[in-house]
Amino acid sequence: MIKQAIIPLAGQGTRLLPITSVIPKELLPINGKPGLEYILEECVQAGIKDIIFIISSKKKMIKKYFYNDAFFKKILKNKKKNKKLKVEYSKIKKYKKMIRFVYQNSPKGTGDAVLKCKNLINSKYFLMLLPDDLIINNNCSLSMINLHKKYKSSIIAAMKVNKKNVSRWGILDRDRTNKKNFFIKDVIEKPSIKSAPSNHAIIGRYILPSKIFKILEKQKPGQNEEIHITDSIRTLIKQKNKFFGHVFAGKYLDCGTMKGYINSFVKISKI
Repeated sequence: MIKQAIIPLAGQGTRLLPITSVIPKELLPINGKPGLEYILEECVQAGIKDIIFIISSKKKMIKKYFYNDAFFKKILKNKKKNKKLKVEYSKIKKYKKMIRFVYQNSPKGTGDAVLKCKNLINSKYFLMLLPDDLIINNNCSLSMINLHKKYKSSIIAAMKVNKKNVSRWGILDRDRTNKKNFFIKDVIEKPSIKSAPSNHAIIGRYILPSKIFKILEKQKPGQNEEIHITDSIRTLIKQKNKFFGHVFAGKYLDCGTMKGYINSFVKISKI
């Protein structure tokens, strides 16, 4: 069973500046609660028990959000009848028991962030969620875990994108026999329109094997001198490790840009 999840949170949030110069993008509210809490809810509902946050020293505010007990106790003491605040504090305390923190103080890529968790992962497979990608109306992580049980393999969440926009995404070279769950032949990072093997893009949900740590340890930096998780996945595929793509049923929301963040706020407020 998959009970551990990694959530990389050390990114600088440059696409949401100047707001993110003051507050981490993951704590920006969406319809009354931080976007990060939607990710946590997805994990809990999928049966995850141990969650590893990868933060930087510049993002200690994220840790403080879950460890601000003195503040809550003081407020609740003066407002004993505030049931809503009690519920919220109880939820945060529950999350705190599940969360561990590791630090990535230099922006060396998602692969480097994952490698920081090597000594904390104690199972053959683990879940990774990217916080910029919200998936609502259906629990994508739970669907992927169920698929993992069936195929005993790694899983990557996928979504069809406009062919004109494939160069913005990691694109999957896929088997054509199944529309929803398919065997992945290769992963191409931001291909040109002509070279794209499909228009199925990677969305920020992965079930990865712990053997990926050995690949990451030896992996050389790629584009922008960063360690990319996509390169490690390609290596595992070449080594005949099975990866399946999963076209999820929920609605995808991009919270990584200002336009996407505003759109996410509007869409969730209508639920």
